[in-house]
Amino acid sequence: MTLARLDADGSRGVPELRYLARGADGGHTVLACLPPPGGDPTRWAAEAQQAARLTQPGFWPVGELGGTPAFPWYSSPYRPALPLPAVLAAYGGPLPEPLIRTLGGTLAEALASAHVLGIVHGGVCPAGVLLTACGPLLSCFGATRANPLAESTAAQATRLETGCLAPELAAGGPVDRAGDVYALGAVLAYAATGYTVPEWQEIPVGLRDIVMACRSRDPQGRPEPARVLAELLPGAAYGGLAGGTEPVSLPGRVVEALSRQSAEVLASALPSQGR
Repeated sequence: MTLARLDADGSRGVPELRYLARGADGGHTVLACLPPPGGDPTRWAAEAQQAARLTQPGFWPVGELGGTPAFPWYSSPYRPALPLPAVLAAYGGPLPEPLIRTLGGTLAEALASAHVLGIVHGGVCPAGVLLTACGPLLSCFGATRANPLAESTAAQATRLETGCLAPELAAGGPVDRAGDVYALGAVLAYAATGYTVPEWQEIPVGLRDIVMACRSRDPQGRPEPARVLAELLPGAAYGGLAGGTEPVSLPGRVVEALSRQSAEVLASALPSQGR
């Protein structure tokens, strides 16, 4: 039973349909995801199966897989989470630099841990970042092994539209780690300005160098995720951010939005009186 859309109506750059829903047993609340309109359900299902094997810290888990080849879906246990565009909407604009540094460093650590295993996310974008009380998680996978499948046409179109597709990928190159770093730069730019492709002077001075390095047109000129982490959070211990279980410091308006979502979902999921 569908309770609500995770993404606001008219949201751009969302590469799948995401719903807060009650599980089939009626006792569990889940995040249910389906292929985007016009997407290839077979390819989407294959990506979901691959992403289900990605259990690294910092990634939103792909739980139960189901449906048919024509109508696949997957669900994950619910926890209060806001897509990054909803976070900016709740806050009222671009985020404060300390939060951007924490968010970017955590995402960089998650990507580094995946890249070590030869896994490329392939779908990093603002809508794919889900902020929880304990920090951000990467979703909207597209996650693939570094050597097999090319990125799906629907995913490429979505990321090209949102400024998250690296130039070499737009030209037909393979999905690779450097493309993930380019997209991470777009996410940092979005968090700092509200745009994935802002003017240089719009980016806060303290973030300009690392954002522009990530968004270099030359893949060889982009930093590794571990360096992005070091630049954003000097002195941070690698392995202590992604998948954290302790609450992080969030602005009050963002905490309020997470709490409101949780309360609304809980109220919707409660059984009716007399049943």
